[in-house]
Amino acid sequence: SAIIIAPKDLTELLPVATSKESELWLTQIEGNSIEEAGVIKMDFLGLKTLSILKTALSLIKQNHGVVIEIDTIPLDDEKAYKLYQQGDTNGTFQFESPGMQKYLRELKPDKFDDLIAMNALYRPGPMSYIPEYIDRKHGKKQVQYDLPDMEEHLKETYGITVYQEQVMLLSQKLAGFSKGDADVLRKAMGKKQIAVLNKMKAQFIEGATAKNHPQEKLEKIWTDWEAFAQYAFNKSHSTCYAFVAYQTAYLKAHYPSEYMAAVLNHAGSIDKITFFMEECKRMGLKVLGPDINESQNGFAVNKKGEIRFGFSGLKGVGEKAIEDIIIERNKHGHFKTIFDLVKRCSQKSVNKKSLESLAYSGAFDCFTDVIRAQYFYTAPGDVQGLEKIIKFGSVFQTQAATSTNTLFGDMAMPEITPPKLSVCEPWPLVQQLDYEKEVTGMYISGHPLDNYKFEMKHYNIIPLADYVEYKNSIANNPNPGRSFRVAGLVTDGQHRLTKTGKNFGIITIEDFSGKSEFFLWGEDYVRYNNYLEKGMIVLIEGAFKPRYNSNQYEFRLSKIHLLDTVKTTLTKQVVIEVQPQFINADFVNFIDSNIKSNPGSASIKFNVVDARHNFKVGMYSLEKGFTMNDEMAVFLNNNVDVEVSVVTG
Repeated sequence: SAIIIAPKDLTELLPVATSKESELWLTQIEGNSIEEAGVIKMDFLGLKTLSILKTALSLIKQNHGVVIEIDTIPLDDEKAYKLYQQGDTNGTFQFESPGMQKYLRELKPDKFDDLIAMNALYRPGPMSYIPEYIDRKHGKKQVQYDLPDMEEHLKETYGITVYQEQVMLLSQKLAGFSKGDADVLRKAMGKKQIAVLNKMKAQFIEGATAKNHPQEKLEKIWTDWEAFAQYAFNKSHSTCYAFVAYQTAYLKAHYPSEYMAAVLNHAGSIDKITFFMEECKRMGLKVLGPDINESQNGFAVNKKGEIRFGFSGLKGVGEKAIEDIIIERNKHGHFKTIFDLVKRCSQKSVNKKSLESLAYSGAFDCFTDVIRAQYFYTAPGDVQGLEKIIKFGSVFQTQAATSTNTLFGDMAMPEITPPKLSVCEPWPLVQQLDYEKEVTGMYISGHPLDNYKFEMKHYNIIPLADYVEYKNSIANNPNPGRSFRVAGLVTDGQHRLTKTGKNFGIITIEDFSGKSEFFLWGEDYVRYNNYLEKGMIVLIEGAFKPRYNSNQYEFRLSKIHLLDTVKTTLTKQVVIEVQPQFINADFVNFIDSNIKSNPGSASIKFNVVDARHNFKVGMYSLEKGFTMNDEMAVFLNNNVDVEVSVVTG
């Protein structure tokens, strides 16, 4: 709700009421007419970015001893503008969409005015002016003014009207409008008050012709203004947003670890956290899992500049447990072993559930004498590892309490020897990842499919969650015989026998979205039974086909590949679409040497696109083909200015 600001007691100006929902008084007068009662209506909006800035400044002070007055940072900082020029704006305010990043790389902003203008222009309507703005800034097009007198107020935006204030100032300069008239014009344009605009047009033409401006030019200017009014933006509004955006870019450029830790703390959803963790990797920042000796409540930065996952992100670890661990660690130093931890922390808060979650997440990996599996392993005739640890801590604390409360409380307490944990095999990576996801919501150690992002994106591979959804609703699907390509990590492979003694197999695979199992019958089992091995990463092709003598459909596998081989075996053509301004010597040299180094039968096609004039030139490789390879995949994945599609066989 809006806040009303009044020059005297509200009850003298407005009828007011109370509400159960707020301690503030309320009034039911409509917002668009309340100012007629002699008050000001202000909207105060919450902004998560301000919380990010506050957290980042706190982390910077904590790690570097530097107090930054964020509202007085220099507006000509080279590092901050370099970040904008490269489009490295993920996690900053207002400038992080892919479209905006592309325009920033073209514009190469080097002054604060550019950021204000881009903030105002990057919206439906004015967005079509951005290419013109960029071309005029870089001298590719001449800056033109309808009238010479317009240069004073349009020079900063290269002759393009961007802000409401420019219309207000020009109406005063060209037609002698008063400041009050100029504000009435602004409001009429913003609210499309046709009757007011028609009246003001006559006033504008009359006032401007009296100053010897040609009428045909004035008609054009007014027509442009009317079209502009649909999306006119307030410069003061855009400046405030651009300033907050610049503050975020400044901190990201100068203190990347602290800033990104702050972004992660306020990201909210797991999807967002995963996205920003990927951004950290791209920036060369390490994001490490929880650590009992380094983690704070939320994401924080260690002495090496690495970002640590926080305790609060772990399911099953309560607030009191987190508080006790951090207080004890700050008072008496790092925990040396798991037994040192249970000796020093209260088992009321740091209980079995907390210890389980911490172990599953890898928070105890710094204790190198114990592996994760040992905490949960129970040897024949023995007790589970974690139970032994908890019992040891309980005995130690009981004895310590008893010793303190006796007549001889200052006597040395006999040393209790920590128990030995049974030795066992480490968990397979798949199992370790499953436990990590269970307590953190994500794969902390990194998913094996991380190395196959190019394949997952460009080879018509469908997320397993989509495949399962389709399979479950196939009866209602208009295309029940649809083909599928799915890929994932083999998490289970079973060799079975039918009732008649024939071999068959079940292969379970998992990707980022979910998991599913596939059956291998008859010839398929003979051909592909070697793929029923945990840890393999495979691509499965097939289609839904009707069962024998039935109207029901089942998935029939047609081929299994190792995902490693897909680039070389399935690629028929690679199509690269790029704008000419993004083709430079490095781009040409890499493509040239890569194709020469990897001869093969796949073709490559370039579509060079000029979006300004809607031109497109296609160029094919005719004589020499190439083999799609890892280096080319990494190059294309990392080059945000190209669009790639792969034609597969």
